[in-house]
Amino acid sequence: MYCCIVVLCLLAAAQADYKNPNTAGGRSAMVHLFEWPWRSIARECEDFLGPNGFGGVQVSPPNEHRIIDRPDWDNNVVRPWYESYQPISYKLESRRGNRAEFIDMVQRCNNAGVRIYVDAVVNHMCGEDAMTGVGSGSSPYETQTFNFYGVPYTSPNFNVPNGNCGTGSGKIENYGDVNQVRNCNLVGLMDLITGDDYVRGKIVDYFNDVIDIGVAGFRVDAAKHMWPEDCQAIFDGTNNLNTAYFPENSRALFYQEVIDKGGEPVTAGQYKDFGRVTDFIYGGTVSAAFGGRMSLNDLQNFGSGNGAHHNLYDNDALVFVDNHDNQRGHGGGGSLLTFNQADDYKLAIAFMLSWPHGFPRIMSSYKFDQDWTGPPADNDWNTVEPTFNADGSCVSTDSYGWVCEHRWRGIKNMVEWRNQAGTEPVENFWGDYSRLAFSRGNRAFIAIGRGGSSINERLQTGLPSGEYCNMAVVDYDSSAKSCTGHSTVIVDSSGYADISISGNGADNLLFIHVGASKDGPIVAPTSGPGEPTLVPTQGPTGGPQPTSPAGWERTVIFIYKPTSNGQDVFVRGGIDHSKRSGCSNNADSNNNCAMPITHRIGGGNSKFNDWKSGDDFLDWYGAESDQGKNQGQSAEGTPLVWTTNDAGYQHKVDTDGYGYTSLNVWGEHYWMLDMNMDCSKTEEGWFELKGILKSGGAEWESDRNQGSCSGSAGGSAPYSTGNHFARCGYLNKFSFNSNDCQIDNL
Repeated sequence: MYCCIVVLCLLAAAQADYKNPNTAGGRSAMVHLFEWPWRSIARECEDFLGPNGFGGVQVSPPNEHRIIDRPDWDNNVVRPWYESYQPISYKLESRRGNRAEFIDMVQRCNNAGVRIYVDAVVNHMCGEDAMTGVGSGSSPYETQTFNFYGVPYTSPNFNVPNGNCGTGSGKIENYGDVNQVRNCNLVGLMDLITGDDYVRGKIVDYFNDVIDIGVAGFRVDAAKHMWPEDCQAIFDGTNNLNTAYFPENSRALFYQEVIDKGGEPVTAGQYKDFGRVTDFIYGGTVSAAFGGRMSLNDLQNFGSGNGAHHNLYDNDALVFVDNHDNQRGHGGGGSLLTFNQADDYKLAIAFMLSWPHGFPRIMSSYKFDQDWTGPPADNDWNTVEPTFNADGSCVSTDSYGWVCEHRWRGIKNMVEWRNQAGTEPVENFWGDYSRLAFSRGNRAFIAIGRGGSSINERLQTGLPSGEYCNMAVVDYDSSAKSCTGHSTVIVDSSGYADISISGNGADNLLFIHVGASKDGPIVAPTSGPGEPTLVPTQGPTGGPQPTSPAGWERTVIFIYKPTSNGQDVFVRGGIDHSKRSGCSNNADSNNNCAMPITHRIGGGNSKFNDWKSGDDFLDWYGAESDQGKNQGQSAEGTPLVWTTNDAGYQHKVDTDGYGYTSLNVWGEHYWMLDMNMDCSKTEEGWFELKGILKSGGAEWESDRNQGSCSGSAGGSAPYSTGNHFARCGYLNKFSFNSNDCQIDNL
């Protein structure tokens, strides 16, 4: 059974569970393959999305929908895209494929490491103008009598005939009236009473059907037109995710479409406590920046309250530049960049993928000449599957075909860049009106010139020295992580590089990361607060270092301790009082035995985040005076997080603050401390520690008698006490109440 260290691991009562994208290890972006058939998506997962690090796919609605025939400019009968947003039943029979094809797609994409998110249309059924007909799955319906036989729904299940709307037309007439927005028919679509137990039950059954098949989450269409308490009740009624692909007790991601650009009583903030919310302000700001209507330097503090929705923080938001609605002028509209402004659009998407705010969704489109134009289709209205050119781009003409923005080089490679950047913060920001550059910690660096602006500057990249592949150019091989000489960027020992963008290329970008250089991956060192970026140093192959390291170094501790729900592991340590004088029980007051540290683990683990706040030292005396508490519970020392080596585990250390980490190569129940430490305070590079199990009370490890350690660094401590000994600047592995030790180079 998986161990959980936060209440997120409990069942549906944990609201934050609905915000986790459930991506496979290290993947951090999704793509919306708008109107793609299920067979095409399955192949795309295997052939392109999985190998290129995409985390998931938003698919178009899989349920049975209305069939609409309408004439085009030449009076030919065609089927518009919006028929998919007019449900007839919850059968998995749509113009994109049948139930068997949907199941096959979900299985194949999960096996490729790519998650599926269903576009769920549950606020309403089809338009009241549909009258009588059959849907895409042959289910009959009669809108005059409110009968949808494939569910079934009847008149008592709809708001308008039951007097809940309050307008003469039955439609929303005033967006300043909350009751109209949530109980009347949106553009004539027949609004369901989602507060009714029967309706809720039918929606939950639909969600559970696709959850059991293996989907990872849902976009909730028109959530703005549902009462928040109804949304939460439906979410809470859903099953845990399928354990064939996800860890036990995993919950679906829900991201709710709430168009909130200010000035209306229905707001995004009313929905953020039980799922993510789509941020429609975000795309407008990014489009303004890269469309030339604002200074790029103004993006320096971009995020909640500054360019994005003021009430949606990182973990609350689903972000995007454009979507299938607003690129057609619907759903909030606005002056947005789309594939029609390809050069500026690429830069906008690159910025979205490089900036650490929200869960990003890339739009993958088809060309259209009218806002209702359906996907590429043959004469029998069968959707034409995408095909590809030799360079990987989609085959299309100037006016017809799939666009496939996710396959554009500058976007595809930025997905890899984002995965490499992980949770590192923005640093080394540089910019002016039409240019910007910044690093993500010491793992990744990007420079952008808007509107043909060139860059010829010597800039601080934050990266270790090396010759890096410029991933924006055509000769970068993403599969081999290799590049030729003229596409490289040389970073010197101080982190500076000559950054050059000509301003003449279609992709006016330069981006590099530590996973792609001429000589293979580069180890990124770390630095403490206020310290410059350090040049990496090679540790010895064994034995103690002859002198103490001079500065701050990344140091990792693993302690193997099987635990159960509600149990946590801490460490205390430093230098034993028997070895060093000048020690006190106040770590904040010149304690000579305490080791100054900063925590490196971020993510959404609220319990850990509370306990690490104010934890500035590894010391022997428990919680420091300003160290945070969790629900009134004091920390027992420096907190650790539970980890596993299962790359398919739902939660990730990088994003969630516990779960899978690539540093754990052994198994479950390896509790980790990832920190920067001031090695100058150690004894010849060594320091001491003991683990503490917190489960009601506090259980200390017994005294240890540690000998020589195995591992690529290994070694023996220069003195003895009854504690574990670890080396500053290395990965140290121990077991609770055991003398075993392993020390490896990071």
